[in-house]
Amino acid sequence: MKNARERGSATLVVVGLLAALLLTTAAAVGACVLLAAKQHVSAAADAAALAAADAASGLVSGAPCDRAAQAAQLNAAHLGSCEVDGPVAVVSARNDVAGVPIAVWARAGPPGTQ
Repeated sequence: MKNARERGSATLVVVGLLAALLLTTAAAVGACVLLAAKQHVSAAADAAALAAADAASGLVSGAPCDRAAQAAQLNAAHLGSCEVDGPVAVVSARNDVAGVPIAVWARAGPPGTQ
């Protein structure tokens, strides 16, 4: 026969385990959201660097950093910085996701350039 003080103790253990599972799931979902956002900002930085390098090489008209800002904006990011050295462009794109700032650098230029 069970002791009267032990009655319902399994319920408390199950509730505690469910709470721990819920917290772990919420943390994992949050981390996945931030990872997806970083990939999105990375794609925006790549596009901005390519746009700046195309403008710097004369392939398209316009100022390289203006082209980079436009490409970043079209990818829902903001241009953080833009440096052009000959045909090579180095840019950073940034965005805030849930109050977390995300910044990514990208470089583009002709093959074989350093």
